[in-house]
Amino acid sequence: MTSLFTSHPRTWRDNRYVYPVVSRRSRGLSIGVNLNPDKVCNFDCVYCSVDRSVAPVVRTVDEAQLAGELEHLVGLAASGAIWAEPPFAEAPAILRRCNDVAFSGDGEPTAYPHFPRMLTLAEAVLRRHSLDAKVVVITNATLLDRPAVAEALVALAARPSEVWAKLDAGTEDYYQQVERTKVPLAKVLANLLSLGRRRPLVIQALFMCLHGQPPPAAELDAWLARLAELHAAGCRIERVQVYTTARDTAESFVTPLDRPALDALGERVRGLGLAAEVFYGPG
Repeated sequence: MTSLFTSHPRTWRDNRYVYPVVSRRSRGLSIGVNLNPDKVCNFDCVYCSVDRSVAPVVRTVDEAQLAGELEHLVGLAASGAIWAEPPFAEAPAILRRCNDVAFSGDGEPTAYPHFPRMLTLAEAVLRRHSLDAKVVVITNATLLDRPAVAEALVALAARPSEVWAKLDAGTEDYYQQVERTKVPLAKVLANLLSLGRRRPLVIQALFMCLHGQPPPAAELDAWLARLAELHAAGCRIERVQVYTTARDTAESFVTPLDRPALDALGERVRGLGLAAEVFYGPG
């Protein structure tokens, strides 16, 4: 079962944009939609599992092909036929459920110019197949201030859905060390607060060891303080995902944080009055 979590290829059969994975955070089947096949992202995270040393095969989104791929895969999930396909045939009974259609892929999905239209497509396909699954948007939160993106995500709250928004740091220095971006942490925090006042958010926080060292205690204190500030200011944090690396990373100096450290951090999040989920590394 470990291999199901540690191997998340974003290709399947001849598909270019839509791929199935068994996700530890979804606790079941997640149908991924890649709106960034060109591998362009405004973050360059040290822990990223996208191999950017290999040139992309596809650089643009053919929406008609994407729609056909999504229709086919949702149909396989709705009928249960996906569980006869390798490697999904190895999945235990507890994971044999389709949790979501997830916008993730090889970059920041909200950067796609027609992102709202893709959310509408996913909703329509799920409804057509009567599949009881969520729409999940996995985002680094940098573009949540775009009016079209924000309005689409607020409207999405009317159906089963979740926005998994990244907050991996409490200070600008550590944020830049991990995310390596031109977008300041202050903008991420402002975006989280603005959208979180309008719809619930799931905060996703990946912590790891860098060069064999866990995050500094002061950094974890600062991160918890950011969560508390957001919560106090009216950000509707549904839960916090505390997790670590489970797959190959962009930088070899990144290694998983151990279970006791993750568990302790989860408890500290709960101490703020927030729900927390903890997900461990491989092994």
